[in-house]
Amino acid sequence: MTYVRHALTDDFETLPRMPAWVTFARAETLEDVAFLSGAALNHLHLVLRREEVPQALLRDRLALRAAEACVAFSGRSERAGELRDAVHLLRPGDLPGPSGEAYLAWRRAVERPVSIKALGRALSAFEPDRIARWLDAGQGSPVTRAAMVLEAVLCEAPRADVAGLILADAALAQALGWDHLVPLLTAGLKRADLRKHGDDLRLACLRAFVSSAFEAVRLSTDLVRRAAHLKAVAPNLRAKAAGDAVVMFLTRDAVAPSALPLPDRAARRLCDRLVDLGAVRELTGRDTFRLYGV
Repeated sequence: MTYVRHALTDDFETLPRMPAWVTFARAETLEDVAFLSGAALNHLHLVLRREEVPQALLRDRLALRAAEACVAFSGRSERAGELRDAVHLLRPGDLPGPSGEAYLAWRRAVERPVSIKALGRALSAFEPDRIARWLDAGQGSPVTRAAMVLEAVLCEAPRADVAGLILADAALAQALGWDHLVPLLTAGLKRADLRKHGDDLRLACLRAFVSSAFEAVRLSTDLVRRAAHLKAVAPNLRAKAAGDAVVMFLTRDAVAPSALPLPDRAARRLCDRLVDLGAVRELTGRDTFRLYGV
């Protein structure tokens, strides 16, 4: 059977682009940056409401970026590929290490709708009452609320960067009426920003949300294109449970063949076939212990 290979360069520009003035405008005052941040988040809000955006996949990929930034804040050197290995190649009884734990926390935080229970699952080192108290520390506009939550966490637990940043994004999601946490703040911050307070921290958060919202919109556009291509080739896959495997690829940043609902050899053949069709990518560059993703 002959398959038609769809080029990823086809016109799938169905999502509205972020206006250039939002990201390229020069803003120095707190009020000006707040205006740009609000515009960027509003645009992202419109994008996230689009049905064609693979929401779970977007959140999972943003979770990886947030974890990578958190690991860098802690002075460790693991990058995205190493974090994927630490989690997706984990065997029963193995420990993921500090960096892998950070990645797991972010992944758990985005899996379920925002709630104290879900956040408690992601941040198991902290009591639910403490998490709820930190979230209640945020008041005002969505970004101000996020900054206040981050400051409250770091003032009480200076080494709890991951918890503070997860809860800050959770506070933003609640303020904007999003069902799920979308990792945004971390990737736009610098390590020195975590030592700031008051208006200085708020300004850093405002700027971070401008850049991170822009990147989230750009990533959404890319994932819409890639997801459309995977869906287009899916009906031609002959492997049993191929449909379930496709769903996994559409919801996870990376998938190991052993995680697919197929026998080992069939799973590897399916992954290789999807790579040949340009529907997924091999993410590691290795001959063994491979990981695949849209």
